[in-house]
Amino acid sequence: MKLLQITVLACATLLATSCQSKVKKNTLSENDENTEIMNEEVEEVVKLSPQQLSKYETAYFASGCFWCVEAIFESVKGVKEVVSGYAGGKQKNPTYEDVGYGKTDHAEAVEVFYDPKEISFTELVQVFFGSHDPTQLNGQGPDRGRQYRSIAFYKTDEQKKIIEGYMQALADQNVYGGEPITTEVTPFTVFYKAESYHQDYEKNNPNNSYIKNVSIPRLNRFKESFGDYLKKSVH
Repeated sequence: MKLLQITVLACATLLATSCQSKVKKNTLSENDENTEIMNEEVEEVVKLSPQQLSKYETAYFASGCFWCVEAIFESVKGVKEVVSGYAGGKQKNPTYEDVGYGKTDHAEAVEVFYDPKEISFTELVQVFFGSHDPTQLNGQGPDRGRQYRSIAFYKTDEQKKIIEGYMQALADQNVYGGEPITTEVTPFTVFYKAESYHQDYEKNNPNNSYIKNVSIPRLNRFKESFGDYLKKSVH
């Protein structure tokens, strides 16, 4: 796939439920009577241990609700694990409620464990920009607030150059019709893993209204545009 063959994704329907749902941890799927049955049918995925993951590289991105972003990066070849969490702020040990209600500077983000022999950091940056609308300021689709802002984190000067160079190429090619890219390019400092019930949320809660109306359509649009990047299991 050529560097700039990116389809700008349309905003998800504003009628859908927001990622920051007014539901508590123990009631996330109680309104969907078939959720428990559906969860049992989800294919079991063997999780790598922290020791196994330690041999891989990590990259960090934020582009809206982490339920969506996690599912997208999980579908990409060379990606071994994706963890939902919080990054970009200064507050220690943030909670979902703190971040979701704007009580911190953190954004919902993902930690991507990847094998650089199978996929490069540049390609992950392509996935990042190709799977959301980076011209949306402080939000993505139906989700509004700085906790949903677009951020590309870098750990080295080389990664920063890759991100900024790609953003400049997008601007030079007028990919977004003159709309400015609002993505923050930020040095990585710390990542806080989100609560356990957020991990693999799209897989574990297929009947959740937000997942059905926002996450899955967003994932499917990505898959249509980035077929060469997908794992065989998700084709």
